[in-house]
Amino acid sequence: MLSGVNMHLLQRLRSPLSPGSRAGLGAALVLLVFLSALEMADGDGAHYLALMAAAPVLAAGFASWRVVLAVGLAATVLAAVFAFYAPRTQLVTMANIAAIVLVTALVTAVAGVRQRQAQQIAELSRLASVAQQAVLRPIGPQVGTLAVAARYISSTATAEIGGDLYEAIDTPYGVRMIIGDVRGKGLDAVRLASIVLGSYRHVAHERTDLRAVVSDLDRAVARSVGDEDFVTAAVVEERGGTLTIVNCGHPPPLLLRRGLVIPLEPPAPAPPLGFMPVVQPRVERLEPGDRLLLFTDGLGEARRDGEFFPTADRAWRLLGHGTVADGLASLEAALVEWVYGRLDDDIALVLMEYAGSTGAPAAAVPSWEVGATES
Repeated sequence: MLSGVNMHLLQRLRSPLSPGSRAGLGAALVLLVFLSALEMADGDGAHYLALMAAAPVLAAGFASWRVVLAVGLAATVLAAVFAFYAPRTQLVTMANIAAIVLVTALVTAVAGVRQRQAQQIAELSRLASVAQQAVLRPIGPQVGTLAVAARYISSTATAEIGGDLYEAIDTPYGVRMIIGDVRGKGLDAVRLASIVLGSYRHVAHERTDLRAVVSDLDRAVARSVGDEDFVTAAVVEERGGTLTIVNCGHPPPLLLRRGLVIPLEPPAPAPPLGFMPVVQPRVERLEPGDRLLLFTDGLGEARRDGEFFPTADRAWRLLGHGTVADGLASLEAALVEWVYGRLDDDIALVLMEYAGSTGAPAAAVPSWEVGATES
């Protein structure tokens, strides 16, 4: 008898079941089998029919509305069969069957609402992922003469969307990279990140001076935000083995060299983009094998039990092996383990490696980039 009901139930499920629907269906069928066994063991009368209303309720916690409806129909059919074979049909028995029908209708409606909400959330998550990918284009594994890898770690499981940004471009003035963090989250942050990146992708090819790049980005931000909005950013240029960094209120990049981790602090602090920063470049001469980690403040603020993730202490062990992509994968794994899988903020990471001069003649380096004082 129950197998016939199950066949009817399965025939109604025309599409493949999701894991939640399979779990709800399985739990409901186990309950129906158990109650049917009780009824048959009891023999005389139909004493457990009301409990069959729990089957669609149980399914509604996980399954789609179609599965809930099918389970409710199965419970109703079973109850009707037991009532038919009972010695006499009592008014309470018919009331129990009516209760099963009513409960099935209610929980089917609830499951339908929950399913629509879940579909809307899934669609929003998909659109957010598409928006994020449109803003943050894939970079690497090679940009100009540098090996480069990037990674975006979202603090939420539902959507990879936020205001962290990065880009690496091969320009006539060398490889130029930016990493930044927009104040705030959500679509407004993504909109501002897209404005910054769009402007950067243009001016990085046009401006010989990184300070001019920063000025252009600052104007783009100021035109697009309110008085309290801003973007922290670090802009990096590698040209012929010379590394130049300008920093606008952003965490300093980390230089990994021969087992050492060196924070590249700016010569003087500067405010974020949107607050008219006046930057002073920091210049370093790179050595073959040097790696540079750019990151947003989500990495520095990641903590567990009040203890911050020891980025500088573990950077060489995590980032100094394999390819740059391998290094970022190791850093992400260690970070997620450190915070027990719960991040409070999104994190953008860029890791680059300098392999050394290719032997091509180096482009002329303006005097400001090597620290000379202009007259």
